[in-house]
Amino acid sequence: MKEIVRLLRIVRPFHWWMLLAAVLGFATIGSGIGLLISSAYIIAKAALHPSFQELQFGIVAVRFFGMARGVLRYIERLVSHNTTFKILSGLRIWFYKSIEPLAPARLSQYKSGDLLQRITGDIDTLENLYARVLSPPLTAALISCLLWFLMGSFSVTFSITLLCFHAAAAIGIPLLSSRLNRGTSSKISTLQTELQTRTLDCIQGIGDLMLFNRLNGHIKQLHKLKCRELTLQRKQALIQRSHESLTGLLMNAAVLALLWVLAPQVSDGNIDGVYTAVIIIAVMASFEAFLPLPDAVQHLETNATAGKRLFEIADTQPVVIVPERPEPFPENCSISFDSVTFTYPETYQPALSNLSFTVPEGEKIAIVGPSGAGKSTITGLLLRFWDPSEGTISIGGKSLEHLDPETIRKNIGTVNQRTYLFGETIRKNLLLAKPGADDEELKQALTFAGLESFTDKLDQWAGQHGMNLSGGERQRMAIARTLLQDAPVIVLDEATVNLDTITEKNVMQSILKLCGQDRAKTLLVITHRLRHMALFDRILVLANGRISEEGSHHELLQKNGLYASMWSLQHLPTPPGLL
Repeated sequence: MKEIVRLLRIVRPFHWWMLLAAVLGFATIGSGIGLLISSAYIIAKAALHPSFQELQFGIVAVRFFGMARGVLRYIERLVSHNTTFKILSGLRIWFYKSIEPLAPARLSQYKSGDLLQRITGDIDTLENLYARVLSPPLTAALISCLLWFLMGSFSVTFSITLLCFHAAAAIGIPLLSSRLNRGTSSKISTLQTELQTRTLDCIQGIGDLMLFNRLNGHIKQLHKLKCRELTLQRKQALIQRSHESLTGLLMNAAVLALLWVLAPQVSDGNIDGVYTAVIIIAVMASFEAFLPLPDAVQHLETNATAGKRLFEIADTQPVVIVPERPEPFPENCSISFDSVTFTYPETYQPALSNLSFTVPEGEKIAIVGPSGAGKSTITGLLLRFWDPSEGTISIGGKSLEHLDPETIRKNIGTVNQRTYLFGETIRKNLLLAKPGADDEELKQALTFAGLESFTDKLDQWAGQHGMNLSGGERQRMAIARTLLQDAPVIVLDEATVNLDTITEKNVMQSILKLCGQDRAKTLLVITHRLRHMALFDRILVLANGRISEEGSHHELLQKNGLYASMWSLQHLPTPPGLL
């Protein structure tokens, strides 16, 4: 159960709150015991027709414990729920801080459904860590100590006898439950993860499933998984329902044992017969504290499984290590790749091989080449999502390894071919780039990106994943967001892939115009579509992770190499025989 130990270290800052809640739980159950034994004393004593003065203490005790039990129960619930929420908040913050450095390189190895189950389901499971795992054993131990002294005031034999039954309720039943339930929580967690993954796949790919007539098959698979999960949950529920019955049997056995030990004492006159009811009622009431213990063992296994799944991600070593003392971002934004080689994890073919080039500050270059040439890998390395396997990448003469990745991404505005828009308004999606921007700045960015029609629709909802917008509009929205960022370096990675020819031309002219107004802006356009190439200062042609050609548009055409072949294929008329 090393996972539980590690979880306890994480929630250690809340230990005083947990202790307070446990003491309040003990006081609440103790008040219940006090109320019952006071009532039992009054009823037994009243049967002997004593004077009112002899009953007065019992009457006051009943009133006190009756009111105290209700007040303490309310305070205990308030404190325990507050403690649980504090623990959940602390766990969520810890887990987010753990996974943030892993994005995107490490997290790309996990399915989105699996990640979602860990982030939501597994952490939500840990809400039971205090209320149903840590608190019940502590409360039961305190109640057992209370009864030890209470019974010991009559006879040590009573304390020892009751302690044996308390031990059976605290250890025997939970161990039996744990044995019967072993591995069930882990299987349920695995099934829930698979269900989450398949459900997300079904929702996101429902169009393709319907197109190929595979939706019913997918739903049947979900149904089978859900049936298996329900079978395991029914098993858990059946065992859980038996806990109260088994604890009740032990309680009755304890009462019979105490009566057997108590009878000779009462017969000999060593104990007043009035206290017989008090002792028996106290014994019966004490078992209330032991009812949650079998469930605590079940939740312990569930929490250990959830903790293990969370630590599997949290313990992953980030691909990119943030320097302890990062250097400030340089004023000069020249970019240099020096003998850079990079191979993606679990692959053998390098995406980039001994790549070297330099982009002076203010230069506008295009990086072109066929699919798989390594163009997008340059973007990932420049933003320091990965570090190169060999070689050095630097900005302004400073290696990226000496800079804070967040500072790098703040100063490099990027638009890639996979644009993500949140399910918020257009305004909020744009404000991600510049939270303090006013409406005039937002409208100007939209105009530059060719979205003049949206300047009066800033509060329009973009839809989930931006589905209320067309593919081209989402792409232009991303361009507007990047322009609003006003970074000294702009990288467009297939940013105009979803735009029509006229819109693409207008957007590119606006971006080049914007960069031309400020010579300090460096522009890298990564594309496989050779359009408007004459507008760039220089063109790099990639093939198999290397630069095969370099020069201006006219120079590359004259070389009659790979670039010229690509240009011809994309711009010469298609022969009639191929139509």
